[in-house]
Amino acid sequence: MEKPAKIAPPKGKLGILTPGMGAVSTTFMAGVELVRKGHAQPVGSVTQLGTIRLGKRTEGRSPLVKEFVRLAELNDLVFGGWDIFKDDAYESAANAGVLNLQDLAKVKTLLSNIKPMKAAFDHEYVKKLDGPNIKKAKNKYELALKLKEDIEDFRKTKRVSRLVTCWCGSTEVFVKPEEVHSTPEKFVEAMKSNHPAIAPSMLYAWAAITSGVPFANGAPNLTVDIPAIQQLAMEHNVPICGKDFKTGQTLMKTILAPGFKARMLGLDGWFSTNILGNRDGEVLEDPGSFKTKEESKLSVLEYILQPQLYPMLYGKMHHKVRINYYPPRGDNKEGWDNIDIFGWLGYPMQIKVDFLCRDSILAAPIVLDLVLFLDLAQRAGMKGIQEWLSFYFKSPMTAPGLYPEHDLFIQSMKLKNTLRWMMGEDLITHLGQEYYD
Repeated sequence: MEKPAKIAPPKGKLGILTPGMGAVSTTFMAGVELVRKGHAQPVGSVTQLGTIRLGKRTEGRSPLVKEFVRLAELNDLVFGGWDIFKDDAYESAANAGVLNLQDLAKVKTLLSNIKPMKAAFDHEYVKKLDGPNIKKAKNKYELALKLKEDIEDFRKTKRVSRLVTCWCGSTEVFVKPEEVHSTPEKFVEAMKSNHPAIAPSMLYAWAAITSGVPFANGAPNLTVDIPAIQQLAMEHNVPICGKDFKTGQTLMKTILAPGFKARMLGLDGWFSTNILGNRDGEVLEDPGSFKTKEESKLSVLEYILQPQLYPMLYGKMHHKVRINYYPPRGDNKEGWDNIDIFGWLGYPMQIKVDFLCRDSILAAPIVLDLVLFLDLAQRAGMKGIQEWLSFYFKSPMTAPGLYPEHDLFIQSMKLKNTLRWMMGEDLITHLGQEYYD
């Protein structure tokens, strides 16, 4: 890929459309408005608080990321979305119970005016949910066309100059890649014939990308991780990324596992269990949806630890993941990890992690960073899979034939080096020999 010759400035308003207006998306919307009003700080957001080193360590150049690259301003963000329930964003946020009512009261005016558009939804793909705010059409293709109409109506009525879509909806049942996903033409025919391998999330992706709108996939659904959608992204000059926001337990794995590997410490087993009581937990009670999530969560250790290269250390590790729906916990997920490691001469040790996290609090800044970076990528002429955004995902998308990079620290380096590359700055390798010549 050639370095961008020019990055278009972020002129005008940036529309953010979220399929799914539940806990994650409303926490994101409310949070941005609280920050805009000066009531809170955007903790957890690389685009807002992160810095980036430029040049040698002796130069002392470490500007804020948002001052180094021209990102859309928070005041220019305009929100919209789809949901199967009719609650406006304020009602949905209050029901989710992530933010307290005092904070929600400060942004009630904005949130109350964000009404969900009717969703393209099929109960067969999310068996634990159903709602009244659903589009009707004779086939999936007609549903996708209605979504395209929604996108254009939002563009016109809100007078936004650019758009980004970020999937914040539920985990769908497990769908394997099939022939109908191989080309755009076969994909359209499959939509027209209501083929079961075309999940609702794919309709949003097709509608967005064929409308020239970047798409981020925050769930482990297949969605944009298929050849047909990736080809369309290239043809329509649209950047895409996914999948599955890296928030709680998997975030900890991508922090800890690289440390074990760097020190050549062995791993006998890693048992992970979660309790959560939000809509996500309810959805994952269905075995089909859990299978999709499990595939995403299990792949992390395999790729980081590379047991094929280190069979003595990791060849026999046992990795188990459990998720339990427990309504009293709400959005405050608890993730327990029992990690059995071994060191010098094979002597065993254990590590216990109990992460009492807030799922949507961790996910909201990810949504913000993704929509700002995808908008930047499109203005820079970048299209197709944006692997440099792997930092934000449990199951990062890559070019065909490449294994994904899961190590959080390598992902962070890749993200910042991509920004340096875009702006014509030297890449940072951390070699440092020049200081000792």
